[in-house]
Amino acid sequence: MGITKTDYFTDQQMLISKITKALGHPARIAIIEYLLKANTCICSDIVEELPLAQSTISQHLKELKNAGLIKGSIEGASICYCIDENTFRFMKSYFGDIILSVNDQKCC
Repeated sequence: MGITKTDYFTDQQMLISKITKALGHPARIAIIEYLLKANTCICSDIVEELPLAQSTISQHLKELKNAGLIKGSIEGASICYCIDENTFRFMKSYFGDIILSVNDQKCC
């Protein structure tokens, strides 16, 4: 078998791509903002907050969780979601380094 094109990219590049893709929908940004405001949340609370169906919100939560942006724990019949601090620390470091590099460039 030959190598795939993704083999040309680092693990960090693949992770950043996965995270930013998950953030590429306004409903997911709204969910992240709500979780930051609420500090923790149960899925039904999000349904009351956003003008989307419960099944749609569940799909967005799944994408956010798969990207490592949120984590969840089962409490009875509900799932409690919160921000995954480690992923946001990683993003802060990664994008902080990019911003510093851009500020230091002497281009155009």
